[in-house]
Amino acid sequence: MQQRRPLLLLSIVMFFVMSGFGIIIPVLPFLAEEVGATPLELGLLMAVYSLMQLLFSPMWGQLSDRYGRKPVLLIGITGLSLSFFLFSAAETLMMLFIARLLGGALSAAAMPTVMAYAADVTTPDERGKAMGAIGAATGLGFICGPAIGGMFSQTNLQLPFAIAGALSAATALFVWFVLPESMRQPAAIRSTSRQPLGEMMRSPFLYLYLLQWTATLALAGLEATFAYFADRRAGLGSVELGYIFMVMGIASAFVQGALLGRLIKRFGEGRVLQGGLVVSALGFASILLVQDFWTAALFLSIFGIGNGVIRPCVSSLITKQAAGRQGRAAGLLSSFDSLGRIIGPIIGGGLFSYMAGLPYLFGIVLCLVGAGLYGLFAARSQARRLLP
Repeated sequence: MQQRRPLLLLSIVMFFVMSGFGIIIPVLPFLAEEVGATPLELGLLMAVYSLMQLLFSPMWGQLSDRYGRKPVLLIGITGLSLSFFLFSAAETLMMLFIARLLGGALSAAAMPTVMAYAADVTTPDERGKAMGAIGAATGLGFICGPAIGGMFSQTNLQLPFAIAGALSAATALFVWFVLPESMRQPAAIRSTSRQPLGEMMRSPFLYLYLLQWTATLALAGLEATFAYFADRRAGLGSVELGYIFMVMGIASAFVQGALLGRLIKRFGEGRVLQGGLVVSALGFASILLVQDFWTAALFLSIFGIGNGVIRPCVSSLITKQAAGRQGRAAGLLSSFDSLGRIIGPIIGGGLFSYMAGLPYLFGIVLCLVGAGLYGLFAARSQARRLLP
């Protein structure tokens, strides 16, 4: 039976963690500019965070398998809080890079541990619904955070970072005192978590890791270019774009939190995942037809709904077959996710410089590649009897 209270507490934790992270999103470029960063240095400042996540997520996931979810989650949230406070005190570009590197390395412990925790407290039948609930909480945090950051940045650019640091510190205290440990038999789990990383990469699940990479690659390319595209096609500014992304986030969170569990129960993760890829491709295609605020909000929401169900389904499929190694599997998935966030903006920006619609045509291709990767996973899994 699903342990609903721990899952609810975990969703609350992720909401506040991502709210704190979202607070700094609209402010970081202006703070970097204030200390003298060039556009290239700002790009590097954004990229090093994902690079640290890429490098450290598997390590933290493996440590959570060995020593428990709660202590590793505490490290991740405390590290995030520390990095925010360093940002609030930064007066030089070097301090910003130190804060960003530290935050990326330590906060890499959070997401894989959360995914592994959700796997610990759910049955396989409830796994997809749980991953959707975590995704919904994450999305809602990203919706609320930027609004708070933008509001308080009008007073002082350092103030939003101090608020984010305090919020993360309070969340760490919540984890310490309220969230129970999900691993009841750490010794037994530790003894079953010896599968080499290379063996995991050679399994059929490699196709799912690559699928997640292509999905994130497509999303990151869109995020990096849509503001320019919307300005050229419909004359939309930053305020309108903020509302558009908010609508997209709400639509995605609603589907993840309210509908995904029912869809998976009826159709299974595989079919829902394939449906998400189809809807994402339709979203990319419709974005090419943007004419005004309303069409932009509608078409971006279509994409957001499709893309939003992909990771919960992938996480569910992977953790179901990673008994005793959920942390390591989730950490590896986070690394592929981070790799997409590093490369995606570069590819998207390069394609946009040739033709405004190219990033979205490329997104359609990536969705088709993702569908092919799932087909390969399903074929190999059935051969090895990993799927019914």
